[in-house]
Amino acid sequence: IRCWSNIPFITMPLSRAHGKSFAHRGELKHAKRIVVKLGSAVVTRGDECGLALGRLASIVEQVSMLQNQGREMMIVTSGAVAFGKQRLRHEILLSQSVRQALHSGQSQLKDMAIPVLEARACAAAGQSGLMALYEAMFTQYSICAAQILVTNLDFHDEQKRRNLNGTLHELLRMNIVPIINTNDAVVPPPEPNSDLQGVNVISVKDNDSLAARLAVEMKTDLLIVLSDVEGLFDSPPGSDDAKLIDIFYPGDQQSVTFGTKSRVGMGGMEAKVKAALWALQGGTSVVIANGTHPKISGHVITDIVEGKKVGTFFSEVKPAGPTVEQQGEMARAGGRTLAALQPEQRAEIIYRLADLLTDQREEILLANKKDLEEAENKGRLALPLLKRLTLSTSKLNSLAIGLRQIAASSQDSVGRVIRRTRIAKDLELEQVTVPIGVLLVIFESRPDCLPQVSALAIASGNGLLLKGGKEAAHSNQILHQLTQEALSIHGIKDAVQLVNTREEVEDLCRLDKLIDLIIPRGSSQLVKDIQKAAKGIPVMGHSEGICHVYVDVDASVEKVTRIIRDSKCEYPAACNALETLLIHRDLLRTPLFDQIIDMLRIEQVKIHAGPKFASYLTFSPSEVKSLRTEYGDLECCIEVVDSVQEAVEHIHKYGSSHTDVIITENDKTAEFFLQHVDSACVFWNASTRFSDGYRFGLGAEVGISTSRIHARGPVGIEGLLTTKWLLRGDSHVVSDFSEHGSMKYLHESLPLPQRNTS
Repeated sequence: IRCWSNIPFITMPLSRAHGKSFAHRGELKHAKRIVVKLGSAVVTRGDECGLALGRLASIVEQVSMLQNQGREMMIVTSGAVAFGKQRLRHEILLSQSVRQALHSGQSQLKDMAIPVLEARACAAAGQSGLMALYEAMFTQYSICAAQILVTNLDFHDEQKRRNLNGTLHELLRMNIVPIINTNDAVVPPPEPNSDLQGVNVISVKDNDSLAARLAVEMKTDLLIVLSDVEGLFDSPPGSDDAKLIDIFYPGDQQSVTFGTKSRVGMGGMEAKVKAALWALQGGTSVVIANGTHPKISGHVITDIVEGKKVGTFFSEVKPAGPTVEQQGEMARAGGRTLAALQPEQRAEIIYRLADLLTDQREEILLANKKDLEEAENKGRLALPLLKRLTLSTSKLNSLAIGLRQIAASSQDSVGRVIRRTRIAKDLELEQVTVPIGVLLVIFESRPDCLPQVSALAIASGNGLLLKGGKEAAHSNQILHQLTQEALSIHGIKDAVQLVNTREEVEDLCRLDKLIDLIIPRGSSQLVKDIQKAAKGIPVMGHSEGICHVYVDVDASVEKVTRIIRDSKCEYPAACNALETLLIHRDLLRTPLFDQIIDMLRIEQVKIHAGPKFASYLTFSPSEVKSLRTEYGDLECCIEVVDSVQEAVEHIHKYGSSHTDVIITENDKTAEFFLQHVDSACVFWNASTRFSDGYRFGLGAEVGISTSRIHARGPVGIEGLLTTKWLLRGDSHVVSDFSEHGSMKYLHESLPLPQRNTS
């Protein structure tokens, strides 16, 4: 039991002590008491006469959902004037039409001018209808709403303030959503120069200031201000260079140029910012966002509370480093400088990074040891992930060798001419390779991924944003420092950025103006989540690595166990490890089949029986739950097929188009398999584990792609390049090539310049 103004009420404990606003978006999910301010542009229709009913219904649904989660929701709403305007216009038109018909005696009416309607009269006519609408909508979610009308004078009178607080707390205690609005029917004009005189004073001259005043008075955790723009921009929205400000800090006002106010309502963006900063100073977090956009208005409030990157978040805690947007811009600028270097200079950077991996071995392994100890103490990583997290001297040596391969093979990557055409006399066209732009690589528990991907980005002239898992934070930090040290020999250390802010992966995937390609490296769930979250940005990768080995009836006894053991047991957590073993039916109950089973048992591989395999056995292993399973451990499925054709059909139905293998001595059967299996990598008598950029001679890979456009299979330097067209002419114009023009198209293929194969 607590008391406010001598009125007792019961309240659920807040998730935090009030007095300090949230420092990061991720903390907003802990907000208990929330004020949602609906601007006039959000509530009203485009014609400013009447309400946007669909939008309002969506907002009520979101508020109801948060209320039913146990939060305390309050709404500060506009809309009474617009609703009243609609009603009064209707009445005036009806009245005028009747009078005019009686006066003229004609059924045809002349054009009627609608007089300017006084706002206070509109508010008086619209307030009851607006509240009735809210009540009807909230009733659909079994929630009661209550109306409170206030004026600026109510906050200057101490007794009225106490009464208002008591009323609001009592309503919240009873799980009622208060709907608050300025009493525009009687509100006096705002007093000049009385706004924002201190933390305890704010003039209630519009609903922005009302919402801020109310949020502070009620010790609210979060104030959400919905308007008709995405948030706060550094210059008026719509101007060429306007950029949305993700996080706004007190003192940043000088960097912002305010435009005009919205089409309706009392306050513009400047008023919203002043009110937001005042609320922030009073201990309430603030987000200004768009409540009118049809694609996001249906979930904008819940997205904000979940901590997603929506609108502008006001924070008093300024991060030590750059924002992710600034990092993206630095990566793009650095990437362009990198692409302009000579190939030998890019190779020099990569050679230097390879040397640093071996020279700074002790420091790297010490940082990795910290990560391993923290992971083991917290017990949050499974054994396969711990193996991926672990670095060793041999791993670092292999990394260095791979990086030197990349450096050696990168001499002729950027700017290579792949097509030359003589369009006409003195008009020549070239297609040349260029970097994609800025890559975002997201990886889990794989610190060795950082130098590999960095080297490939450097070789291909791309800017790079890296987002590693927190379980490898220490390892990633030192590896990134070494990468920047290598880049510094040519003054472009900003080309590779490590994102250390509290950005959620889903938020990063929305930065379509900064990022050109996303490459996920991690679990199948991570890849699926990124593919789902990425809006407008291509994603390169594979969601699953369900790799098959088919043992044909003509398979060699000596080769079978070697290939299966290596494919499954060499590194079972890898995406190119064997997951399903297909056996030709004629091999059942043969010595070869017994050898396979014995080998798997010795290696402690848990076997799951496919439906057909289980039907042949009296006592079978546990039947597989799904033939589309990526185990990522010492487990695999065994299934029986009648022929190579059935093996191919099984792979197409249950595989992930990653890597599939046939073991056979029959050339014809092998070629059928190689030509008909539609996967990124298809092998004959070789382990699935060869599906790797380093083993392919690419030096390293950013990942393995199972998509069918751009790059497929292990993706090295070539997969990180695109092309552009260069046309060199001499006063050529298209009209010269018309039917009666003076020139003719030749379209002759020209020889390519000799490649540097050294």
